[in-house]
Amino acid sequence: MATSVAGEGQPSLNGTISDPQTKKLTDLPTELLEYILCFPVLQHVDICNVSCCCKRLHDVCHGRGKVWGHQYKLRWPRLQRFYRQNESCDWLREYRTRHRVGIQIRRTVESISKRFFTEVPCVGQVLGDSFAEIESLGMPEHFCEDELLFILNSDKRKSLTLKYYAKKILYFLRQQNILRSLKTFLEQPAELQSALEGAVLVDQYCNPLADVTLENISAQLDEIAEKVKKMLRIKNPSHPSLRIAQGHCSVVEDFELQRQVVCALNSVLYEQLQYKGNECDYYNPLNSYIHQVLLRRTGIPISLSVLYMTLARKLGVRLDPVNFPNHFLLRWCQKPRGSEDIYDFVYIDAFGKGKQLTAKECEYLIGHQVTADYYSAISTTEVLLRMVGNLLNIGKRGEGNEKSYQLLRDSLDLYLTINPDNVQYLLLQARLYFHLGIWPEKVLDILQHIQALDPSQHGAVGYLVQHTLEHIQHKKHPSTPEVKRRSAPEHLEVQYSVGLIMKHKRSGYNCVIYGWDPKCTMSQEWITTMRVHQLSSGANQPFYNVLVQDGTCRYAAQENLEPHSAPLEIGHPEVGRYFSEFSDTHYVANEELQTRYPEDMSETLRAVQELYQRLTPASGAQDQAPAADQNNHQAMSM
Repeated sequence: MATSVAGEGQPSLNGTISDPQTKKLTDLPTELLEYILCFPVLQHVDICNVSCCCKRLHDVCHGRGKVWGHQYKLRWPRLQRFYRQNESCDWLREYRTRHRVGIQIRRTVESISKRFFTEVPCVGQVLGDSFAEIESLGMPEHFCEDELLFILNSDKRKSLTLKYYAKKILYFLRQQNILRSLKTFLEQPAELQSALEGAVLVDQYCNPLADVTLENISAQLDEIAEKVKKMLRIKNPSHPSLRIAQGHCSVVEDFELQRQVVCALNSVLYEQLQYKGNECDYYNPLNSYIHQVLLRRTGIPISLSVLYMTLARKLGVRLDPVNFPNHFLLRWCQKPRGSEDIYDFVYIDAFGKGKQLTAKECEYLIGHQVTADYYSAISTTEVLLRMVGNLLNIGKRGEGNEKSYQLLRDSLDLYLTINPDNVQYLLLQARLYFHLGIWPEKVLDILQHIQALDPSQHGAVGYLVQHTLEHIQHKKHPSTPEVKRRSAPEHLEVQYSVGLIMKHKRSGYNCVIYGWDPKCTMSQEWITTMRVHQLSSGANQPFYNVLVQDGTCRYAAQENLEPHSAPLEIGHPEVGRYFSEFSDTHYVANEELQTRYPEDMSETLRAVQELYQRLTPASGAQDQAPAADQNNHQAMSM
């Protein structure tokens, strides 16, 4: 880097004799050197080498300078939002920290599959201790998330196992962050708590991978409020709501002016924008998520009430939430403030297109009389408990699949964050984790808390403690998984292999094989229920574990399966647990699945070559099962 530009006494390109004084690169001004060293082709290794050349270049590449700032921003552009513009920062230190975090995160994610691989998908699986590992490293949270997003955004057909666990970790870490935000929110004085902010936190916790922010939700409501103001302006150009700036909470005192706001709000929300209560699909959890209510323009009484109440307050009308049984309402005072007579209020049914009801008419909604207590205004905390309680009930009504267990887990976490001493739900949470066989150490903590709160639960607690301790002991001495070799005499009737994409002859669904048995291993009750005896070979034929395109896991008889004529990717959430790559015609088993079925990959390669004739002679050893994900890809160029 310190070589001369033109040697002493040597002719230059134009034939003249150059200046006898030696010219060096380091003689250039600092700004020009920085410009050169920020050239896009240079990477961090190049900058490290340059800075070691001499003191001059070392000074130009100092940690707080432009060169390392450029390298940092070039490599991790998503992190720029965490820094103020023109902020003075030790970019070299930030670069080293982020680089080190990336290595640690990737190592942790890569190690999870070896420790937690299971042949049968564990519904609602939580890898709590692995995630705790990452938290215990004490690394900056935004660095961890950035590396996980980097993994998830790489080539979508490759590194499937790495992405599978990266997604689970990101889900967990974001939820932990949201729980901290919820606890901070609940610690605020009641008058500073916003029902909208609380509802957004509930939404974020149940959808941690979605882009849901309070700023975005508020901006959408501001747009609706502006539409209401536009209508108000036509009917009453001097209306005081028109002078309320965004973000301010001025109150319109005059009742007639309030009535004009409510009428305009109803007109915009239900006539112009076509919002409505979701009567046809009432128990869909999407009805409780604020961002989905805004997107789909439908919801249930409580979610629509939160939007309605927030919009009214933006326009200067105070409405209070009412925890009416089976039908959430808002109340609007028709008398001077301070009155608690239920007949001094009009009750607004946001689910019923803003219909205004008297106290007596409210009872017609549910078909029976209620006491005056049910007409009282409730706090934001009580609103959130009702909202989360709805999600809890939906989770309990579920079909015992991945989604319903996830919803039940998430809503229990939220409910117990808001009301941590509810013994009923603590016991439900302990039973759920025990049933799923996950996080036994946390189960013991929950049970200990229950025992302290309510000693009368000793019987139920004692049973769960005993069996949870047995589970922990079993984890310390895990059984060695069975290895299935196709060449074994008892497996000779098995026609298909893991990774093949299949079609079910009768049901028509598309799927990928991730396991097999030489004979049906299910219970006699299952065999009878599924009418296996009606098959030509009955239960005495190979059965295959398959991941189905619709997100289910099934156990299919060999005679009902056939190779797919046009192989396609299977959009199942568990694909990454078993496969490392989608290779055009089939899935490549990851190391753990290959250990279980050591002879299947060579059979899969032979089958796809015969079926689809896409393997080229250069693809190499087609009859040998590769041992690692990288080798798998090299052995199957199609």
